[in-house]
Amino acid sequence: MEDSFVYEAKGPTLIIHLPKEFDHHNCRNLRYETDLLMAENYVSRIIFDFTRTRFMDSSGIGVLLNRYKQMKAGHTSFYGACPQVMRVLKVAGILGLMHQYESKEEAIYSKEV
Repeated sequence: MEDSFVYEAKGPTLIIHLPKEFDHHNCRNLRYETDLLMAENYVSRIIFDFTRTRFMDSSGIGVLLNRYKQMKAGHTSFYGACPQVMRVLKVAGILGLMHQYESKEEAIYSKEV
């Protein structure tokens, strides 16, 4: 579980629990798996869970940006980012694109999209 993605559906919301390292080694799997999930289900919102993630590289940023564009801007958000990951998200400009929440519950039940 430490190095794999876990997917959770809450109605039209897809929660992606990211692994400890979100890098070029596992981004291809995330792209493939989320493409399948989105093709088979009505997904109108994606929430990224960074609670386990301690490292992210440019491949991870690319996946976040791709899913942001695919969800029609504003329907992607995240929670649980540690300070190291927050620095990467800030430098990459993700903080200006995706809403950050303090918890899973807040992310799921927020009316803000």
